[in-house]
Amino acid sequence: MGELPLRRLATIVALDVAGYSALTEADEAHATAAVAEVRRLIEATVAKHGGRLFNTAGDGFMLEFASSAGAVEAACELAAACEPKVRVGVHLGDVVVQPNGDLLGHGVNVAARLMAQAAPGSALVSADVKRMIRGALSDRLVSRGVIKLDKMAETIEAFATGAGFVAPEGAAPVLAVLPFDDLANDPEMQFFSDGVAEEILQILTNHSGVKVIGRTSAFQFRGARKASAARELKATHVLDGAVRKSGTRMRVTVQLTEAASSTVLWAERFDRDIADAFVLQDDIAAKVAGALRQTLTPARHAARIDPLAYELYLKARPLATAWGPMATRRAASLLEQVVAREPRFAQGWAMLAAARAFLLPAARDAQGEPDHDAALAAAHRALALDPKCAEAYRALAMLKPAFAEHGEKIRLIEHALSCAPDDPLIAHAATIAYCAVGRCRDALNIGERTRRAEPMSPFEASIYAHSLLDAERVAEGKAAIDEAWWQWPKVASVWYMRWLFFAFTGCPDEAARMAATDAALPEGMPAGAIDVMRRNAALLQLECGARRAELEVWFNTQGGVVPLRCCELAAAAGHPDLAFKHLFKALDESGTIVTHPVQVAASGVARAYTLADLFHFHSAALRRDVRFAELCARFGLVEYWRTSGKWPDCAEQVPYDFRAECEKAAGAAKGLGSGV
Repeated sequence: MGELPLRRLATIVALDVAGYSALTEADEAHATAAVAEVRRLIEATVAKHGGRLFNTAGDGFMLEFASSAGAVEAACELAAACEPKVRVGVHLGDVVVQPNGDLLGHGVNVAARLMAQAAPGSALVSADVKRMIRGALSDRLVSRGVIKLDKMAETIEAFATGAGFVAPEGAAPVLAVLPFDDLANDPEMQFFSDGVAEEILQILTNHSGVKVIGRTSAFQFRGARKASAARELKATHVLDGAVRKSGTRMRVTVQLTEAASSTVLWAERFDRDIADAFVLQDDIAAKVAGALRQTLTPARHAARIDPLAYELYLKARPLATAWGPMATRRAASLLEQVVAREPRFAQGWAMLAAARAFLLPAARDAQGEPDHDAALAAAHRALALDPKCAEAYRALAMLKPAFAEHGEKIRLIEHALSCAPDDPLIAHAATIAYCAVGRCRDALNIGERTRRAEPMSPFEASIYAHSLLDAERVAEGKAAIDEAWWQWPKVASVWYMRWLFFAFTGCPDEAARMAATDAALPEGMPAGAIDVMRRNAALLQLECGARRAELEVWFNTQGGVVPLRCCELAAAAGHPDLAFKHLFKALDESGTIVTHPVQVAASGVARAYTLADLFHFHSAALRRDVRFAELCARFGLVEYWRTSGKWPDCAEQVPYDFRAECEKAAGAAKGLGSGV
């Protein structure tokens, strides 16, 4: 008989680098160097707490400790200190010692699976470990209840360090709807198969109660990458399929798979006329919801649709959400054809209304003008056909004036949220609407939900970091920026968010380095925008007198229409008097302001929400000046706050009695809502 394997009880710490695949894809050399730095920190921390590193594999590390207290202390330190962020799992269990010192066994497997459910910058600790520690260290662990571990029958009680935590997979279904394959392999028809999948995703998101991964994240998984979708998205279930279109007929094959067991829960093939596309999508969504033991609220599509109108709608949909003027104009043109062929299609009218709203002038309100009236009519037509059409309520909110009817804008957006609480477009509109009246914490609550639904979207990561900073959670905001930067250093939205942070939080030298002519600039950022950032960063580096002179020159060239971003810059540069002088002058002479130096239609923020910039983190210097209360009164905001009782977050943050100053200014405020 051979010798029995050596066994012992040990506390195992499993650790890996969050988002390592994306880091490697973006910059392999940088990622390799970053992991090497993480390893050096791990080795130092392990030695400090009496442990050892017994196994490594790429970006993964396995550590052993004789003491559970030492293991948890090390886990907490590494989760907080490692850059890029790491995920950590800690478990106490029986292990088998290999001749080379490696460890195997159930204790190692449980630690690794706890790690897989930890959020970046956080650790998950099993109850067995928690029972072995006492005092302040134990108090730092927050219960996350009983969770199901991937590919294990057992459940385990877990505790998290810090706030970061990925919801356990066993708690509720998490569905990823992947882009359907085009069986004709025609690149020109990819929009059709994508559109069918997206419509099903949208129905499930808004009507089933199932947690659905957002389109931006889920649709990154195509071809061979589909095999890793469930793991990378942390989805419990995957819906995949394929579409073949032939004339006015289409064949859709679809299957729902449980990720942990790879069991196909439901699969079916449908041969239908394209005129029945919406009926088919509702049917598929209902069967998916039923398989997940959820009740589906019936979607409100037209029973049948003209085949060409449906195809045009699928082409328009991605263009309508691209937030660029050319794409939006093309979407509006397609949608006009859609509603001409299918006048009973509520979603077509609603999407057309939103596109028309984005194309209105950004530098002034357009109430009563033909284009504004056309957008308004499209939104009302959508609601006449479907009183619960969330997109139509969003469009109506966007069509309100910038400096008036703030309460009505919030009411419309909240109504849209009640109709489609998990729709990312509606959620994004809600965050802007809340920011425009100073309710940044409410905006963050919406943003946190959207971020969880879109874990692989650089745009949502940027918006989330921005929302954290707006809510004055600066350390968390900076950490979110850093995490996004590690994953997507070449994405324009991430790059710009990082530049804004440096420029407006007292780091102009770093902002200048990011925009330097020899720096690695993001893909897709307009050259003109980079030039403006270089000029702004250079201005912030100037001596006070030169800075003021440069600002005066710039303001005097604006023709009476003053951008808020430039006023923010003036205040951040130490000259709030200049900012308020030119803001009040612009309001007296032209009755309006804009958000950016070069503001174009369809930039992502409608004219109605110009004031959102007042409450972003980069306007903090403006808000600290007592004249800010007078400005808010002139914008009609004080009236909204007094009427609603929902005062802005800054009322608790500025160094003066904000409410008293607002009350004082309210009587003298001019009626800017009438265009004065």
